Amino acid sequence: MSRKAPLYLFLLLIVVSPMGIDIYLPALPQMAENLSTPMANIQITITIFLAALGLGQLLAGPLADRYGRKPLILSGLALYILGSVVGSLALQIEILWFARVLQGLGTCAVSVGVMSGVRDSYSTEKTASIYSYINGVICVIPALAPLVGGWLSETWSWRATFYFMAGYALLVTFIATLKLPETRPSNTIASDKLINWEQYKPILQNSTFRFNAGLVMLAMAIIIAFVSVAPVRLMVELGMSPTAFSLWFGSNAIINILASFVAPIVINRIGQSNSLKLAIAMCTTAAILIVALQNVHHPFAFMGPVFIASTGFCFTLAICSSSALAPFSERAGTAASLLGFFQMAGASTLVGLVNLLPMGSLQVMAFIMALPLVWYGVSKLITKPKLCEN
Repeated sequence: MSRKAPLYLFLLLIVVSPMGIDIYLPALPQMAENLSTPMANIQITITIFLAALGLGQLLAGPLADRYGRKPLILSGLALYILGSVVGSLALQIEILWFARVLQGLGTCAVSVGVMSGVRDSYSTEKTASIYSYINGVICVIPALAPLVGGWLSETWSWRATFYFMAGYALLVTFIATLKLPETRPSNTIASDKLINWEQYKPILQNSTFRFNAGLVMLAMAIIIAFVSVAPVRLMVELGMSPTAFSLWFGSNAIINILASFVAPIVINRIGQSNSLKLAIAMCTTAAILIVALQNVHHPFAFMGPVFIASTGFCFTLAICSSSALAPFSERAGTAASLLGFFQMAGASTLVGLVNLLPMGSLQVMAFIMALPLVWYGVSKLITKPKLCEN
């Protein structure tokens, strides 16, 4: 029989995901110089991490359903620690790439275990609020991690950021080993094969899942696009210092934190369907504003629309993550892994493809911000899916 896991454990565990992206961002130039490699090779480490995080979902979900949430989470933490140590010792860029693969796969296992554990531990009515709180904690890290990473890299070197990741994961491993219960329900359906495409069929055939997973993917694409465009826009084009960049970058995290904790209140008051329409309207408004203000050379002309879109992102994730998983209590791990695949691998691939279009960085941002409205409209016309499961 499964037991309910405390929320604080899920919050501690999920931190490893955004930390793996944000803490070493201020150290990227130092890393390129130290490893004698072009900056583009260092930037690829972000894409590698996200790709491993997304692709690993397809294996992590079945593992969670077969062996349980706790073994998957502990194994993921071990991989994350190993990747962090390897990264801290890397002398060639190829070793760093390999380390990021390990970190991405470890993060994937932890994330799937957490998402499945939430679905196991809380009722359908509560999951939207729980996911919003988790998203709020995720959003704290971009506010703090660049500042911590900048201090670590300036005081010691960029390698200290990887030691920090290893140390945090080691501490959380100790806590999880002692306090995390196994939450997998006794009626969980586990496939005979770990990679069995048939197990994804009933999930992909569900129009509610497709609709909500698509919106989760597009919302995440907005954030990934922001992370990739912000350093260019703020530091290169507007001439900001790394410290000023970290403060502006972190200010969006504060907006996300506030939005994540306000979202459950708004959702409870006006309902999930109306809240989702509001979120899509925010993203569309941000797309219009970021183009309209592109010739205004002030950081707020860029960050203002980002604040609006990020608020829409928080609402969308809170609503659509729970809605996508709601129909699949008997295979929550597999459904969570497929959702994570779309959210990370799908979103990062989409951003990469859009970047190939002959558009400037701000036009890329606007294009991606407008996609949730397109998906909403097309889905409503063609399949008429349920917006969410109340």
